[in-house]
Amino acid sequence: MKQNAASRRSGQIAREKLASILLFEVSDPELELVTVTGVDVSVDRTFMRAYVSCAPERYDDVMAALGRAKGRIRSLLGHALGWRVTPELAFSIDTSTDEAERIARALEQRPPTIDVEKDENGYPVEDAPEVAASDTDEA
Repeated sequence: MKQNAASRRSGQIAREKLASILLFEVSDPELELVTVTGVDVSVDRTFMRAYVSCAPERYDDVMAALGRAKGRIRSLLGHALGWRVTPELAFSIDTSTDEAERIARALEQRPPTIDVEKDENGYPVEDAPEVAASDTDEA
């Protein structure tokens, strides 16, 4: 969605209002522990896409609950924002936190060969042969 400074500011305000509505106004238990991670508002403020985050096993339940509550959320959001036009709402699951967690787990489980010193071609650098070290001690 095309953005400018005004629509980014509108998105920031809308995100705060939407998060407050989900936290205090909507009493659906399936929407507990849902976080509004971002909102994109069109330049003319007629459309708004909200990104929400939750546990991966709850994606379908949360999207269904948001679909059921969309009319009430839109009405409350229209009153809270006070804009001339109440934007159409679309919800999307934000999976970026799940991807970050997956990457963090992968980094924790990295193989021990990662720490081996490698040359410019990617091959392990071997220490100098033991024979060369012992020859210098005898002389």
